[in-house]
Amino acid sequence: MRILIANDDGVYAPGLAALHAALADYAECRVVAPIQDMSGASSALTLDRPLHPVTMPNGFIGLNGSPTDCVHLGLNGLLEDAPDMVVAGINLGANLGDDVLYSGTVAAAIEGRFSGRPAFAFSLVSRLPDNLPAAAHIARRLVEAHEGLDVPPRTVLSVNIPNLPLDRIRGFQLTRLGHRQRAKPPVRQANPRGKEGYWISAAGDVEDGGPGTDFHAIMQGYVSITPLQLDRTFREAFHGLERWLEGVL
Repeated sequence: MRILIANDDGVYAPGLAALHAALADYAECRVVAPIQDMSGASSALTLDRPLHPVTMPNGFIGLNGSPTDCVHLGLNGLLEDAPDMVVAGINLGANLGDDVLYSGTVAAAIEGRFSGRPAFAFSLVSRLPDNLPAAAHIARRLVEAHEGLDVPPRTVLSVNIPNLPLDRIRGFQLTRLGHRQRAKPPVRQANPRGKEGYWISAAGDVEDGGPGTDFHAIMQGYVSITPLQLDRTFREAFHGLERWLEGVL
């Protein structure tokens, strides 16, 4: 089997190296990742300039583009043989709840939806790499077990791993996305020449993090596995919209 590995932390990220090392003896693994950190890039495609892949000394391919660019090219001709599966990560930092709307790691997995197998996005709930070995072990176990999955086509599995050593992780929980409150206000700053700019601030606090959510599983020491679908149609709103449109017409 051939696996395409991507991320949003960049081609030099320790999480990417850890994920590759965990899967290298299981499948034929090829890495295509952004040259620089592209966290928060979501599903952006680069349409205003050409993309130039560069092969690194370790064989990884760095690309001057987004995580979605990396998978898009990897699936559509950049590699000699088309991958059978896309695996993204290991992201340093959580992708819980509303985070999946912005996450380049999750977006990379979403771009892998056209491959014949489920795509995985792995995130370690920490900015530090101390427990990457545990996260890599869990990623390997889940990818190895993927053939036993019975899920609809184009399913993406967002996996968040608590920042714990392996012997303190309590197991796996199947979860739904929780929700965050509104993000903190942007921070306005002036540079030394007096020109003002804004820094995007921190994500909002947890608003919906009760039992059954990805937030709750992580807080209890479990690996959270959330299946994501690509159909964003809000069917529950149809009835109210139909009545509203009758009034418009």
